[in-house]
Amino acid sequence: MAQTDKKTFDEGALTMTSEYPATGELAGHPTGAEHAVLLRGVLLYGEGEKQDVLIQDGVIAEIGADLADSAPQGAEVLDLDGQVLLPGLVDMHVHLREPGREDTETIATGSAAAAQGGFTAVFTMANTAPVTDNPAIAEMVWFKGQNTNLCDVHPVGSISKGLEGKELTEFGMMADSDAKVRMFSDDGKCVDDPRLMRRAIEYSKGMDVLLAQHCEEPRLTEGAVAHEGETAARLGLGGWPRVAEESIVARDAIMARDYGGRLHICHASTEGTVELLRWVKDQDIPLSAEVTPHHLLLTDARLETYDGVNRVNPPLREQRDVEALRAALIDGTVDCVATDHAPHGSEDKCCEFDQARPGMLGIETSLALIAKIFVIDGDEDWRFVAKVMSERPAEITKLPGHGRPIAVGEPANLCAVDLNQKWTAHGKDMASKANNTPYEGMEMPVKVTTTLLRGKVTCKNGSAVK
Repeated sequence: MAQTDKKTFDEGALTMTSEYPATGELAGHPTGAEHAVLLRGVLLYGEGEKQDVLIQDGVIAEIGADLADSAPQGAEVLDLDGQVLLPGLVDMHVHLREPGREDTETIATGSAAAAQGGFTAVFTMANTAPVTDNPAIAEMVWFKGQNTNLCDVHPVGSISKGLEGKELTEFGMMADSDAKVRMFSDDGKCVDDPRLMRRAIEYSKGMDVLLAQHCEEPRLTEGAVAHEGETAARLGLGGWPRVAEESIVARDAIMARDYGGRLHICHASTEGTVELLRWVKDQDIPLSAEVTPHHLLLTDARLETYDGVNRVNPPLREQRDVEALRAALIDGTVDCVATDHAPHGSEDKCCEFDQARPGMLGIETSLALIAKIFVIDGDEDWRFVAKVMSERPAEITKLPGHGRPIAVGEPANLCAVDLNQKWTAHGKDMASKANNTPYEGMEMPVKVTTTLLRGKVTCKNGSAVK
């Protein structure tokens, strides 16, 4: 599909393009009139009367009450009677582990998990082994994602070489590679050196790339494995104070105010961070923020069992943090949901809590959890879900073709949700190679049944189409 989001920036001798690479060209993506898909009886954004959606040549060709006669002969017909149709989801923050930890996840298994979760595009973080800090690794990730052809996999480049926080990577070389890297992050580690962060902001501004910060002042989290509070104290676990996150959020917000650029806060987790973000919005500072499903649902009360599956970075907080984050997502103070999907093997989770690797699976359960919190148990509608899980992530990343309205002429990046199909989360049943889900045995109230990437069915009847 041709890309349209293209700008050129000239800062002195530096000229770069913000164009993403062409997608869907490597793995025989079905296009043309010979391949058509008819979605029968869907509810667009869960609203109004049932409609049919006809997809041809990778785009939405027609929307109407009964389009059976409009579909070309041989079209693939999917009966989705009464299911909610949404734009394909976009995840700004996943860990697909390849290269280096293919025992826990690969680009192929992560893409299958993404398709089953309703995602059509994901951004995979740079803390691989070796680190994605050069064009060769970024291009490998990009090409593997395109050849897997289940969702668009965009590599995130690291801000510093080797994630060491000492020297900037060559943003320009990665941005100008075949992968066209548009986001940079040392996620897993914080760029805690303010001079290096300032240089990163100034360097990135001319290329219009996004910097995503893992907010953690490391000198305040030495030996910390759990939220600093009553639960950690009682259980004898090293406490992780809110100020470790909030101090970096405040610092980087001021840098964004003074030096411009585009900054993004990864996995906001505290009430204080929400307060700072409200100030940021009032000042029109170019800084966005995400929140994970687990920080919107779970608290440090889960640590009572010392189960390593509940260790995550930043840690699960208290109920007042959960409530503040929910309110902030509703009113737009926090921009979007990102899963921070982090697969780990059993040897890294079935151990002493303070030895467990931080991270949780999230990509296959995220839509069901957001629907439960905000739609089923809350007062929001499915357009809200589309906004925080598709539209805003696509806007923040300036990703063309995704997060678009469901309308004639738009790319057919879509997902369908069955409101009547409950399911129980079990790590062993997920497409991800790992099984470290914190929701083991939890009943999920809705299920993604169908995902389409530019008109290709990538998930059918709840399973990835390989």
